[in-house]
Formats: sequence, C-alpha cells, structure tokens
Amino acid sequence: MTEPASTVLGGIGIYKLGAFGGFAFLAAILVMVMTLPKTPREFVVAMVSTVVSSVCGGAFLVRWLEIGHWVQDDFGMIAICGLIFVCGLPAWVIVRAWFAWSEARKGAALPDMVKEFREGTGL
Repeated sequence: MTEPASTVLGGIGIYKLGAFGGFAFLAAILVMVMTLPKTPREFVVAMVSTVVSSVCGGAFLVRWLEIGHWVQDDFGMIAICGLIFVCGLPAWVIVRAWFAWSEARKGAALPDMVKEFREGTGL
C-alpha cells in the first residue's frame, strides 16, 4: 500500500498540471479559431508556439510577479490560469505575422529578406 501523503500530493500535482495545460491549449484553440492558418505547416508551428508560450511565459510571469502562493486558493488558481491563457496569445500573433511576411516575399532570396527586415526594424 502506498503512503497516503504522497498519493494526495501526486493527485494535487496532476490536477494543477492539467489545469495549466488545459488553459494553454484553450488559448491556442481560441486564437486559431479567430484566424485560421492557411497551411498545415503553419498550423503546427502556431500550435506549438502558442502552447509553449502559454506554459513558459505563464510560469515566468508567476515567478517574476511572485504570485505562486495564489495556487492555494481556488480563485487564485483561476487567476493564474487566466494569466497563462493570455501569455499564449502573442506567440500566435508573431507566428502569423512571420508567415504572412515571408509568404509576401516568397520569390526573394534570404539575404534580401534579411536586408529588408533590418531596414524595416532599424537593426
């Protein structure tokens, strides 16, 4: 028989991982419904980027803002999940902008694209 304390902690850990992962996946799906990808390649890149941005960006902000103790409360957990959700949205926008920009310059050579990008951004 397993130790009750470790089983309870494992259950709580799975619950929290499921909630965080679910909100990251929800962020990706919501944004994709708003602006559908044109190709399967773009879909996969956008999905992976959005989920990774949600999880990693959300974790970074929780640590940076020092609000990790909010997970002890149900409302705090919901607030953190909302933060994780919002962290995925910029990745989708960046991926879509990159694909649109590169598709518009499909015939250009890579050095020309880099030169145009540097001129446009001032780098």
